[in-house]
Amino acid sequence: MDYPRARHDLEFIPIDHEGRRMILVRDRLGLVPYGTGVPSGLLPVLALMDGLRSLDDLAREVTALQGGRRVTPEDIAPVLAELDAAGLLDTERYREAKATAAADFAASPVRAAVFAGPAYPDSPQLLGPYLDAILALAPEAPAPPAGAKLLGLIAPHIDPESGKAAYGAAYAPLRGSSPRRVVVLGVGHQIINGLYSLTDKTFATPLGAVASDAAAVARLRRAGGAVVDPSDLQHRDEHSVEFQAVFLRHALGEDRPFSLVPVLCGSPAGTLPEPSRRAFLEAAGPFLAALRELAAEPDTLVVAGVDFCHIGPKFGHDKPADLLEEAALAHDAALLAALSRGDAEAFWAESARVADGYNVCGLTALATLAEILPPATLTVLCRDIMREKETASAVTFAAAAYTAP
Repeated sequence: MDYPRARHDLEFIPIDHEGRRMILVRDRLGLVPYGTGVPSGLLPVLALMDGLRSLDDLAREVTALQGGRRVTPEDIAPVLAELDAAGLLDTERYREAKATAAADFAASPVRAAVFAGPAYPDSPQLLGPYLDAILALAPEAPAPPAGAKLLGLIAPHIDPESGKAAYGAAYAPLRGSSPRRVVVLGVGHQIINGLYSLTDKTFATPLGAVASDAAAVARLRRAGGAVVDPSDLQHRDEHSVEFQAVFLRHALGEDRPFSLVPVLCGSPAGTLPEPSRRAFLEAAGPFLAALRELAAEPDTLVVAGVDFCHIGPKFGHDKPADLLEEAALAHDAALLAALSRGDAEAFWAESARVADGYNVCGLTALATLAEILPPATLTVLCRDIMREKETASAVTFAAAAYTAP
């Protein structure tokens, strides 16, 4: 490990443990055991491990971080061994484990309902009434114009218990609809290669399986080229499409079969040369064109399963969420206003204005939605926020519907 590299697919969550500030490591691949914590001072050191710095470089920079207390390459070597053993480094051991996990997932035709039980009831007898109760919470929305057709939805992907009102608002309008295909734009929190990840697996739910439209997925994969990650492993433990599949299965009913086109959308950071619509279209233009054609086909609905701002120490801010909440909600409102005007340039400009400082995880999914739907009316049905007192952090989300004559 002459040029050590930290893994870039881990999540780090600040917590207080027995009066000590610790960082909880979340590894969707499962190499780092659940509940593993690391000292908060380790994060700046991991950030230096980019695969470009040598041990000598690291020793100098860690020495500077420690106010001049000398650290040598010999001091760093045993720490690297411990980090590798803990699954925190991008090494041969990690790459082999990831390849094995990818092969195992690829061999299965079904994407399991991973969050059934932890996030929502895992039996149809309990899940049906649970979802009915959520749909009943939907606020009374303005009646759509006569003859209006539902083209798309914005729904949350926060856990259903925290997002009840927004889920209800998003999916209540679906009752009575009968799309034959639903394109779900989820959020790929772990995508590293490219902007998108696709899978043609059937999605299991406690209410019955939802088959993917394999032909549509293959068509998008061909069009996307390098902008699509060649692996679909990111879908294995990602909740953003699973939650939509569950609500869709229930809201549409067993007597209205439909297929799914599951699209995970990654972060533009590190993928695009700049956070602009121009760079987005240059990178993803052919993929967006194919997706636009797909969305225009009869009986196709597009759902963006996204959350908006992630604020507070849990998400890297040095201030509690309550001090950031007003500005974050204003940012949400500006993004939604740009989408309602069909102004994709303004959408990107608003994100650039704050340098994505509020961590809008649904940015690429919403930008994709803005490019693939025809001119339509966007009606915001609900806006909400989940406040997490123990971490002084919060997540904002919304529900909205696109309709057109």
